[in-house]
Amino acid sequence: MPTSHAPHAASRAERPPEPRIRIEAPSAKDGADLWRLARDAGELDLNSPYSYLLWCRDFSGTSVVARAGGQAVGFVTGYRRPDSAETLFVWQVAVDPAYRGQRIGVRMLMGIGDAAKRLGCRYVEATVTPGNDASARMFASFARAHGAPLARTEGFESTLFPDNHQPEDLIRIGPL
Repeated sequence: MPTSHAPHAASRAERPPEPRIRIEAPSAKDGADLWRLARDAGELDLNSPYSYLLWCRDFSGTSVVARAGGQAVGFVTGYRRPDSAETLFVWQVAVDPAYRGQRIGVRMLMGIGDAAKRLGCRYVEATVTPGNDASARMFASFARAHGAPLARTEGFESTLFPDNHQPEDLIRIGPL
């Protein structure tokens, strides 16, 4: 007599497939979802909900959202630096905790890299706190995928922040 398996004991072949992750440009309707993702990420500086609406509207060409089954599960916000048109700065990266470990962050950065190249940007920059090893690995993976050097230098000293913020190291990748 065949035995039944509990759903958690099903083999990988028997499990329903994970929803396909789509990486695309955000729109203003994504602002609230991005704010929730940033809030739930735990390690990001949370901006106002209004700023995420503006970000999705005004910087949709340099930002991406990751969707699983139509639901936002990650985002990368970025902008072209006003004083350095050849540099795209990555402002925030967030992935829903339930979707971490699937390289969604790197895939979203690849989308940002495509946007950077379309805009004529040769460099991607970001700041990362010294102990944020996951972000450092993600940017290193992005640099390797582009065959580009990565330099890590001092970005912002902790004394520049009005609270107990850690310092932020500047990561510069390129030329792409």
